[in-house]
Amino acid sequence: MCFSCSQLSKLQEVSLRNCAVNGPGDKGGIAKACPNLRSIDLSKNLLSSWDEVVDIADQLKHLEVLNLSENKLKFPSSSPSPTGTFSALKVLVLNRIGITWTEVLRCASRCPVLEKLYLESNSIVISERPTDVLQTVKLLDLSSNQLIDENQLFLIAYLPRLEQLILSDIGLSSIHFPDAGIGCKTSMFPSLQYLVLNDNRISQWSFFNELDKLQSLHTLSCARNPLTESKDAQTTRQFVIARIGQLRTLNKCAIQREERRGAELDYRKAFGNEWKKAGGHQDPDKNRPNEEFLAAHPRYQSLCLKYGAPEDGELKVQQPFLLKNQLLTLKIKHPNQLDQKVIEKRLPESMTIQKVKGLLSRLLKVPVSELLLSYESPKMPGREIELENDQQSLQFYSVENGDYLLVRW
Repeated sequence: MCFSCSQLSKLQEVSLRNCAVNGPGDKGGIAKACPNLRSIDLSKNLLSSWDEVVDIADQLKHLEVLNLSENKLKFPSSSPSPTGTFSALKVLVLNRIGITWTEVLRCASRCPVLEKLYLESNSIVISERPTDVLQTVKLLDLSSNQLIDENQLFLIAYLPRLEQLILSDIGLSSIHFPDAGIGCKTSMFPSLQYLVLNDNRISQWSFFNELDKLQSLHTLSCARNPLTESKDAQTTRQFVIARIGQLRTLNKCAIQREERRGAELDYRKAFGNEWKKAGGHQDPDKNRPNEEFLAAHPRYQSLCLKYGAPEDGELKVQQPFLLKNQLLTLKIKHPNQLDQKVIEKRLPESMTIQKVKGLLSRLLKVPVSELLLSYESPKMPGREIELENDQQSLQFYSVENGDYLLVRW
C-alpha cells in the first residue's frame, strides 16, 4: 500500500502527491511509521471518504498542515463524532473538491486551532453564519466561488480573528456596510487587514468608499477589475489611495508618505469644482456640501481639514488645447552626477512637478523622495529657480522651450 512511510519516520514533512491512497492501512500503522508527521500533501489522490481522513487524524496527533485538494471526497451528512479530531491542525487546503459550506463547517468542527482555510473553486454558497467553528481562522480563501455575493459575505463578517480574506474571481461588483454611515467605521470584519479582490466586476468608486469603513484594512489587491483597468492607471491608483485613508499597500506596492500626500492633494483638486457646486466653501462657517456629494466623496471634508480647502486659483478649468502646441522641449542635466549625459524630453507644460519627479524616478531609478528639481533659462543666465511645490505645473513656474531642468539627488 502506498501509505507506508517507515523510511520517513524522522521527517517532519512528507508529500504523497500522485499516490493512489485507498485507506490508512492497519490501525495505528501510520502513527508507528511516522509519529512526528506535521505536514501531508494528499492532493490529486484517490481518497473517496472523509472517514478515511478521520482515521488519519486519529493517528497523527502532531499534524499541522493537510492538503486534500482535488480529491472526490464523500463528507458526513450529520454532525461528526468526538473522535478523529485534528487537534494540532493549523492549515487545511480543500481546493476543487466539490465541498459545500455546510460540509465545510462540519469538517472545521474537528479542527479547534485552525488558522488557514483554503476553499478555492468549490461553487460554495455561504448558507449559514459560523458560530462555534472557524473562530480561530486568520486566513480564508474563497477564490473562484462564483456563487458568493455581498450578502453571503456578511455571514462571515464577525469571525473575530479573520485577518486575510481572498475573494479573487467571485464575480463581486458591490459591497455596502449598512451599520456605518459616512465617515464612520463598520463593526464587520473587525480584524481584517489584508483583502484580495482581483479579477472581479468592480466598476463603481462607491466600492472603495465602503472599504474605507473597515477598521483594520491596510493591504488591498484589486487588479483586473473594470474600474482599475482604465487607461490612466496612475490616476486610478491615486484615487484608490485617496479614498481609503489607512491603506499602506496597494496591488503589492507600498504607499509611501509622499505618494499618499500627492494622491490626496490631486483628489482634492480634481473634485474641487464639484465640491463648490454642492455647497462647499473655503470659509468653514459656510462650508456645507450636500449629502449627495458627501456620499460620493466621504473623505473630501477630512482632506480639506488636513490640507486646507482648495483655493479658486487651483480650480480654474483650463481651456481645451492641442497637446502638440503645449509640449515643452527641455534639456535635463544632473549637476551632481557629471557622468550622466544631458538628455532631452518633451513634457506637457501642464504637467505637475510631482509627475515630473515620478517620470524622472523611473528613468533614473532614484526614489521620488530623494529628487530635487530646479531650472535655468537662457533668458536669465546665472539664475536657478527651484521647483519646490510638487502640486504646481511647469507652466506655473514659467518653464519654456529650451530651458534646462536640473535634477539632483
